[in-house]
Order: sequence, then structure tokens, then C-alpha cells
Amino acid sequence: MKASEDVDIWTLDDDFTTLYLVSRPRQPQAPDDDAAEGSASHSSRGDVGDSGGGGRNGGNRGAWKSKSKAEKKAQRGMNTGRRFNKVRDELELCWRVANGAVCELGSECRFSHDIDAYLAAKPQDLRIPSTSEFTDTPPFGPDLSNVTNPHPRYPNVDTATQCPIFAETGECRYGYKCRFLGGHISEASEGNITLSADEDKKAQAALTSHEMNFVSADVQKDLRSRKYPLPISNKYFREIQTNDSNAKPVVIDASRLGDPDYDVAQAVEEAANSTNGDTEMSVEETASKRTGEQSSEAAKDTPDVPMRFSEKKRLNWKVGLATSFLAGSREEWSLVRRHPSESIFGVQVAGNKPQTLVPTAEVLAKEFSSTLDFVDLNCGCPIDLVFRAGSGSALLDATGKLGKIIVGMNKALGEIPLTVKIRTGVKDGKNTAHKLMPRIATEWQAGCITLHGRTRQQRYTRLADWDYIKQCVEAVRAKEAEEDLAPVPIFGGGDCFSSQDFWEKVEHSGADGVMIGRGALIKPWIFTEVKERREWDISARERLDLIRDYCEFGLNHFGSDTTGVNATRRYLCEALSFQYRYVPIGLLEVLPPKINERAPAFVGRNDLETMLASPDSKDWVKVSEMFLGPAPDTWSFTPKHKSNAYNSEEGQG
Repeated sequence: MKASEDVDIWTLDDDFTTLYLVSRPRQPQAPDDDAAEGSASHSSRGDVGDSGGGGRNGGNRGAWKSKSKAEKKAQRGMNTGRRFNKVRDELELCWRVANGAVCELGSECRFSHDIDAYLAAKPQDLRIPSTSEFTDTPPFGPDLSNVTNPHPRYPNVDTATQCPIFAETGECRYGYKCRFLGGHISEASEGNITLSADEDKKAQAALTSHEMNFVSADVQKDLRSRKYPLPISNKYFREIQTNDSNAKPVVIDASRLGDPDYDVAQAVEEAANSTNGDTEMSVEETASKRTGEQSSEAAKDTPDVPMRFSEKKRLNWKVGLATSFLAGSREEWSLVRRHPSESIFGVQVAGNKPQTLVPTAEVLAKEFSSTLDFVDLNCGCPIDLVFRAGSGSALLDATGKLGKIIVGMNKALGEIPLTVKIRTGVKDGKNTAHKLMPRIATEWQAGCITLHGRTRQQRYTRLADWDYIKQCVEAVRAKEAEEDLAPVPIFGGGDCFSSQDFWEKVEHSGADGVMIGRGALIKPWIFTEVKERREWDISARERLDLIRDYCEFGLNHFGSDTTGVNATRRYLCEALSFQYRYVPIGLLEVLPPKINERAPAFVGRNDLETMLASPDSKDWVKVSEMFLGPAPDTWSFTPKHKSNAYNSEEGQG
């Protein structure tokens, strides 16, 4: 059959086992991580997607070729103008009344106090089906549009449902507003219902289920009004100000200005470092002051290994902006919340100067001294907005400032280790990490270093340079041996997409571990593969198990009311925008898969597997509806990549 724009053509491989889609109308362009992250275009809500099929692989190829370069660019990259509005109940019930309490505002409260009227207007209860109720063929799962076992007086309440929050904590903090209300009610007189609780679960949940790292309103207010006490930061700033005022004049060798090997910027940097080195507090003095562990008796136990900041707390091995933390932003501080099940938890911060990063570290250490395992300094972000502000990878070319930031944050954090994430350099062909990492490890005393094997200019293009990562590891180890210091943990990063990738990269580079980023977003089960040293041919039903878990975790975090359900739906769609790119290894001719490979459109081993591989954001919404019920008419999802919104209006639900 001849290929055309209106016909799907299928072909079997040589073994007659895999069916490939050769031509399909309106097939979107494969999303490009670099183009999406680097895009600076801003799209309005009305121009997302291309319902006319004018995409690169759309139904009208001639129309695509006739477009200008600017028009093509506008249909690629990232939807930077995305907006997500909260979905609320039509009739809003007072939170105090919803939890069975009395509202002290009485008739002056702007929310309804009429529970019967609220339950009559409230959307029907939801039910999260078990994966055993799903099949491999459409419609895949049970119909959630109808209540399974309606309450005789309140037909919108499903007494057969189970609330994920109540199941974990023994009570639901959303009360009557919960979309799983039937899972925690008791019958009262005259057919009324009351909220129920499980006291045993409540007692157990107090230790195992409640999130940590909440910042009080008073702390946020003090931060916003700049009244939060920062004694360590203030003392450190006075020290570096004194050092800077005592700095000697920097002498430039004018006779070498024409010499291509003479780097003026490096000469200035070295002069500044030699000046500040005389007055900087020694590692032993700083460690003694902050940890109290460098006593003479302790020194006798390890006489030939100097104390370093990485010894403050042994590591068994989320990005926030420093300025937003210091401004008391509720959204920023919500990023540091930790669930008790998270055995290792750290916070990554980004900033461009000591005056914001050091105070941020001091606040984090003071507020979460026992619930924070490490703080990571982001010196690797390549995004233009961050780089131009002097943050992220821009710090790689400002080593004097970077040194002050690391030393200051170390002092402010006390026993909490500071880790640093960097790239190989800023510009292609001018790698600097092999010079910078030994200083980060030995001079500035970071607790761990993570190196992404690409420059800032590369962003996410081309393969990561693991040979250069090996060179950097060797440079750090040589410097540590020279100064008789214990080795600092070093992690490499870039292109790890399988268990084989992980272990080969560790062995080749000499790194202590591998940082996994996009690989974990596309296949979250990669950590199981690494731990068990195997490649997992995960089935579509097993992937549904993970999606179901994601929904329950999201409801526990965002809430089980209407707003929380649709916040969970939004973030599930975000997760699926990466996971659809996974190609089942049972369909591959060569193992292991590579993250930079883009497979052609394919048909899975069953309809469910094909559905999970769909690049259309409308299908991601359909997957969310399998567990969270039909999406409200007022809710819509705009995918990050423009190519995923093809033939749709923002992937509406």
C-alpha cells in the first residue's frame, strides 16, 4: 500500500514480533529537552497546539515547509506561558464546619455553614480502583462516573470508597470536603452522617505519616520583614568585608597582555585568592567552633587525617531560590517538606551571591536541624534566565565568589553537609571542572561534589563526557592525597538510563555514584534496576501500579478535596509527559536502551501499553481519569512541550 497522509501503514519486523507505525497523520515532533529548557518564547493560552495539523509531522507537510523560521520556532520548544488555575467546589464549605467544629465567625463567615446544602451540590465521591480491575483492552478500567454504593440520604456519597488519607493517618483533615467522604463517615440519627476517626491509626501516624519541615507563619513574617536573626551570616559578612578592605592591589603584567597564554581574569582571581587566604579561618578552627568535636582527645584518635566539613555528618547517599526563601514565599518553603518515609532528604538552592545564599543556609539549618540531611548548591543550571542572573552555571566563571559562598554556607549549616553540583564548564571546548573541583573539595571543604558531564553551552545536547568526569575524579583524588585528606564523595551525571549504564559509568570513571535525572523521570523504576543489577521489562499493568501509587501519594500531599484532586491530576500529567517516552525493552533489538535515542512511533504488546506510549496530552488526561475520575469542565492541562499539544486545545480534560 502506498504511504499517504491519510493512511496508517504498519509493518512487522523480521521476526514478526513487533509492529511499527510507519506513517501516521499529525504525529508530533519528538520533544527535545534542550529546546524546551532553552526556549524563551512565550505562548498565550490560545495558541497552544496546532489543531490544523500544521506541525512538522502533521497532516500538511507542505504547509510546514512553507512556514518561516520564526513560525517553525514558535511551534517548538516549551510552553513558557502555562497557567494552572485551582479548581474549587461551586459551593464552598467553611473549613471549620467541614471538620465538625464550630466557626467563631458565625453568620459573618464568607463560606457556607450548611452541610446538607453542600453535600447536595458537592461533586460525587471518587474511588481509586485497584489495578486488578483493569484490563489490557479499552476502556481499560471500571467506569468511575457512577457511585458504586450511594448513601440513601446523600446519593453523591459513596460508602464503598476508601480515602487514602484516612487509610494512612486514621483521620481525614478535609472532613466533609473530602472527595472520598464515604470512606470515613458514621451513621447518626435520622439518616445523618458524622465524621469518623481511627484512634489507633492516628497514634501510629503521628510518628510515621505526618510530613515534616513546615515553616511557621511567624518565621515567614520575620523573613519578609527582615527581622529574622542571622548572627552567623552577619559575622561572616563582616569577616569577608574586612578581608576585602585589606586586599592588596592586583598587578597586571602589561608586557604579557599580547600573549595568548596569559589569562588576565585568572591573574586577578589568583591574586584575590592569595590575599584572602591569609585571614580566612582555618578548617580546624571552623570545625571546632561549629561541631565541638575537634578536642585534643578526638585529635589523638585520627592524628593523620585532618578534620573536614564532610565529616560533620556521614552521608549514606528539591531547587529553591535563595531570594524566594528569604522573602518568606509560601510556595518556595513548601518545596522543603519531607515525608517520614524518605530516608535521605536534601534541599537544593540556587542564588548568585553570598548575601542571599549564606542566610538561606542559616535559616534552613536553624529551622530543620534534625530533618535535613544535606543542602546542595546549584552551580549547574544552564537555563538563560538563571544564568543571566549570575546563578547556576554562571558561578563556574566566578570562582572567587563561589569560594566565599561555599565557605559561608558551610559555616551557616553547622553539622549539615553542603554538597555542590557543577557542570564541566560554561563554554564548549573550555572545560574548567578539573581545576575547580580540587578547590571545592580541599580548599572550600564541600561535603560532596556532583559533576554533570556537559558544559553550560551544551545544555542537554550531545552525550555527556564521562572520560572527562574520570579526569576530574583523578584530579580531586590527587589533591586529597597531596594534602592527606579523606576522599570526598564524587558523583557523575549524564545519560544514565539503565542498570548497565550505571555500573559501567561507576567503574569507568571512578566516581562513587551516578546522579540520575531525566532517566528517573522517564522510567522511575530505574533505581530498582540499579539495585538489583538487571534490566526490567516492566509490563503495562505494573506501570499502572506505579501510577496508582503516585495518585495516592499526591492526594496525601495536595489533599483529597476538589482542589487537591485536580492538583494531583496536573502533576500526574506532568509525570506522564516524561514516562510516555519509555520504550518497553521487550520491543528493542539492542540492549540497553539509550536516553538520546528516539524510537519511531510503535504499537505496544497490548492496547494499554500503546496508550501509555501516547505523546498526546489528551491521553495523559485519560490515564488520570482512570484513577481520579472525570476531569472537571473547568480544568485543562497545558503540556510543557508544544509538540505534545498537537491536534488539541491545550490537552483539555
